[in-house]
This record gives sequence, structure tokens and C-alpha cells, in this order.
Amino acid sequence: MKTELFDFHLPEELIAQEPVKDRDKAKLLVLKKAGEIEHKIFYEIVHYIKKGDVLVLNNTKVIRAKITGKFMDTGGKFDGLFLKAGEGWMEVIVKKAKRARVGRKIVFKDGTVGVVKEILPEGKRVVELEGNVDVMNFIDRVGDVPLPPYIKSMGIKEEDYQTVYARKKGSLASPTAGLHFTEELLEKIKSMGVDILYVTLHVGLGTFRPIRTENIEDHEMEEEWIEVSPEVVEKIIKTKERGGRIFAVGTTVVRSLETAGLSGKFKPFRGYTNLFIKPGFKFNVVDSLITNFHLPKTTLIVLVSAFAGREKIMKAY
Repeated sequence: MKTELFDFHLPEELIAQEPVKDRDKAKLLVLKKAGEIEHKIFYEIVHYIKKGDVLVLNNTKVIRAKITGKFMDTGGKFDGLFLKAGEGWMEVIVKKAKRARVGRKIVFKDGTVGVVKEILPEGKRVVELEGNVDVMNFIDRVGDVPLPPYIKSMGIKEEDYQTVYARKKGSLASPTAGLHFTEELLEKIKSMGVDILYVTLHVGLGTFRPIRTENIEDHEMEEEWIEVSPEVVEKIIKTKERGGRIFAVGTTVVRSLETAGLSGKFKPFRGYTNLFIKPGFKFNVVDSLITNFHLPKTTLIVLVSAFAGREKIMKAY
């Protein structure tokens, strides 16, 4: 399919730059199977979930992956996004990557010195940290939470960009569909007889990298780490057997559950996925999807189009 089929005009002034004061008071658009559209407030989501259903959330936590420093030889700025860690080294994607040549030293704001050791494709670099440095502690110490490029406001607090149930550190971006849930709303949903389950997908480049190929089939997804536990699998299987529905909160939950169900048999999964859900995909697990609006020409708009139908999604947008 042509990537341009998933393009649309997005006026910049319509992109909210700060969250609503109360998470659950954001606007909610409901798109039904037949194509009807309803406009609600997010806390009214309770009217669409019923006893016996399951709500699945992604409990990943955003890490302070935005890393800045200065090149020691010139004082020029080093601006990178942490991707993964090894023993004393980290892989980062670097802005103005041509500057980050092998052998150049970087000093970070805590005084730690790094050396560019290897050049990788697409602006990625391997940076070795001098001294006996625990890389993840270093990231916590010197990094900042990376915000999406369409957020220009400097008034976003770190806690605004974490879900209230974020537990497992590892994401470069928030699983944003979950940002609208408050602890009180989750308790209310639970009190209705709805089971709340958690999976983990650490959001990386695979989720938010735009499609730059002419055809969506030629886009390559980067791998992301997921975990779907035996307990979650057992609960979902029992729910579906008795006619309950599976509500996925976010595209990351969809990709986690559907990766675990790819063989046709839903089973526990722990490892990397590069599943790219496109129109024609057979959904084996998820019945309903709670998601945010998505940017044009992204794997996310393609996923929701696969789930609900491209024409319906584009009409709703």
C-alpha cells in the first residue's frame, strides 16, 4: 500500500502543548464498528467497558534518555538519544552525527567522559564511558526525559509524561494512551468487575519512527522489548472463553498481545518484537483499542487503520 494513503493535513495549532489539568478530563472520540462517532470526556470510558471485560495496560516507564554534553576538543554541543546499554558503553542516536567521529571525547554534565568508539548506520554511535561507570545510573543522573518533537512547550513536568502505573524503566517515549487514566478512574473500572492486567513494551524507535518509504511494506520496524506473562495469557484466554472483551490501552499493548498470539495460539512471550501491523492483519487477541491521535505517515496510524479500517479512521480524523 502507498504510504500517502496514510497522510492527512495536521494543523500545528491543533496540537496541544500542555496536558489538561485533570488527566481523565481530556476529550474522547468514540468510533464504533459501524462507523458512528461519539464525542465524550475520557472519564466516560466507563460506559463502554463492562463487567467481565479485561483492560490491558503497558507498565513501562520512560527513562531519562536525552543525553547532552560537550565535545572536549571544541566545546561544541553533543546531543544524543540513548538507545541501549552494555558493560561501560551505550548506543546513542546523535543529532548532527557527522560531528561524532571515532575517537572524539565528550564531557557530560556530571564530569563523566565518553569516547566515540564505533559508527553505526542512521546516525547511531557507540560511546564508551571512562571509569567504572554503571550506564543506567549514569543515564538517570545526567539525562532528561525526551519529549516528542511536536511538543514545543518547556512547561511539561517529568511526571506529566509518565502514566500513573509506570513501573518498569526502559522506554524512550511514553505509552501515551495510558496518560489519561488516574488512579481513581482505574479503581472505578476495577470496582465494575473489570480485570486490569499489565504487559511491558519498552517504547523505542520502532514505535515512533515515521515511514519514509513509498510503500508501507518496505518500512523496516526496529525491535522493541516486550513481556507478556503466563498470568496475563491465562486470564485473557479465560476471559475470551466466557465472552469477555479485551481492551488494549495503546498501540504498544496491541503489538505486545498480538505478538504473543502470532502463531494462532496465544502464549507467554518475553523478548524482542518488530511486528508491524498493517491492513489485512488478523487480530487474534484484541477486541477494542483505546489510543491517542497519531501523526500522519507513521506505523501507528497504519496500525489503527488495520484495526478499524482506513476509511473509517480517516473520516474520524
